[in-house]
Amino acid sequence: MHNGTSLTQFIIEEQRHVAGATGDFTSLLNDVVTACKVISNMVNHGALVGVLGSADTENVQGETQKKMDVLSNEVFIKSNEWAGHLGAMASEEMDEIYPIPRQYPRGKYLLTFDPLDGSSNIDVNVSVGTIFSILRCPGGGQEATERDFLQAGTQQVAAGYALYGPSTMIVLTTGKGVNGFTLDQNIGEFILTHPKMTIPADTREFAINASNMRFWEPPVRRYVQECLDGKEGPRGDDFNMRWIASMVAEVHRILTRGGIFMYPMDSKMKEKGQGGKLRLLYEANPMSFIVEQAGGGSITGTERILELQPESLHQRVPVILGSKNEVERILGYHQPA
Repeated sequence: MHNGTSLTQFIIEEQRHVAGATGDFTSLLNDVVTACKVISNMVNHGALVGVLGSADTENVQGETQKKMDVLSNEVFIKSNEWAGHLGAMASEEMDEIYPIPRQYPRGKYLLTFDPLDGSSNIDVNVSVGTIFSILRCPGGGQEATERDFLQAGTQQVAAGYALYGPSTMIVLTTGKGVNGFTLDQNIGEFILTHPKMTIPADTREFAINASNMRFWEPPVRRYVQECLDGKEGPRGDDFNMRWIASMVAEVHRILTRGGIFMYPMDSKMKEKGQGGKLRLLYEANPMSFIVEQAGGGSITGTERILELQPESLHQRVPVILGSKNEVERILGYHQPA
């Protein structure tokens, strides 16, 4: 018998300290957890159940979808549409918001999610994940609109991610720090294994797709070059570089041992009219909330991500997040001389 604290128990005990709590939030999180368990099972079985490979479709961003992108999106919808906690959902994989069908009651929260972050890795058996964010729904959930989702990241009620790796984990914040839970396959429960996760303020590790170096803006190029110059350079220390191409895996490494993750603005994106690579509502905001709650920083290069006012459902932004002192250094490099 496992004597650890389950995720459900943890959330219930947290809600007991909130005046007027009704239990809706706990139930909503349980539905999200159920969806993550189903996706974890599909990821773990992979080719055995025929879920690998391309779906031969494109999402709203024009990206080719994997079968698991489509299946994970369906799992999240079916797990969360029926219980009466949500007014609507929005997904990276759907063009428009998903209003709760009329046969189900509607609730006071909104749910945004990237159902399978890093899905380009799925066919090569590298860690992938799910990212989610919970917002309050203006008007109590009746006839939710796209505009209701366009809230600054500071308004998030909770954010988290599931990591499908050697073990399945959920990392969660409700604005009172960050806690990590590992799925015990024997009992089917997420157990608290990483309480009060914090990010060291200093690091000697950075993650970036170096193949884009020729397109970077000068402040990012300067920062990375200083890291590459090592002990002989202006930083006077050697740095390690990592790149997994899965934001969940990158952020989890930073939460575990420190580091900085960068998907900065570059000239190639500007030529395409893109505001960045990562989606504000589905990736940047929830991950920034988690990172800041763990003592780190998160910026576009020039601005705090959580203070951005979203302008559209699928808005993209540059992202630089991780160990606070390194993030502040890059912010300083972006300031006018």
